[in-house]
Amino acid sequence: MTRKTDSPPGPLRTDPEHARAIRHIFATVTGTYDFLNHVLSLRRDVAWRRRTVDEMRFFRTRRLLDVATGTCDLAVEAARRHPGIHVVGTDLVPEMMALGRAKIRRSGLSSRVRLVQGDALALPFGDGGFDAAAAAFGIRNMTARVAALREMARVVVPGGLVLVLEMARPRSPAFRGFYEIYLNRILPRVARIFSPNPGAYRYLARSIMSFPDPDAFAGLMRQAGLERVEIHPLTFGITYLHTGRKP
Repeated sequence: MTRKTDSPPGPLRTDPEHARAIRHIFATVTGTYDFLNHVLSLRRDVAWRRRTVDEMRFFRTRRLLDVATGTCDLAVEAARRHPGIHVVGTDLVPEMMALGRAKIRRSGLSSRVRLVQGDALALPFGDGGFDAAAAAFGIRNMTARVAALREMARVVVPGGLVLVLEMARPRSPAFRGFYEIYLNRILPRVARIFSPNPGAYRYLARSIMSFPDPDAFAGLMRQAGLERVEIHPLTFGITYLHTGRKP
């Protein structure tokens, strides 16, 4: 991949080669994606999304944009816990969104949650159309993270919130060692049993290990123009919720 993480200002789109690789990885794990996420996180991923939704505030448009929505867990959770809002989810991978649509129908939320295939680096929405924009476990798959954060900031109203939920390496050296063994040895073995593409979970481990530490990612959020950036460690620091406000 040739595109750098710190991208210059201006319109960008996802690197086509990278986009094809990401689409292939996630298109091949749709059948076991939710199951393995719950099992491998001991269902902590459910609690992490709930915490993210609890931080959201809706004060003008009553609308949320869920970037890299995947199978729509965050979109559905937000719609359930905030009954007065409408949610738009967007993702590059149609196979993942197909599962999400079924989940939305089963939840009785089809009138309040809609899905749009789109590129996080060129969101197909106008400026200031949402009170909040969130990305759960998706921004690490993007090569131009500052550009993605700028796009999320662009589509929220002034004073609106940008939230990023992402896994990271724990800061504690002792726990970090255990976590690295889990990611690099245990997780791939479990994935081989259940997933048709265990290589996707090797990619997952690499993407977590190479993701910026929380302070560095907070710096990227500020670089994208966000203010009042906060870092919330979750479950011993294996996951962090980052929040920032649009001026």
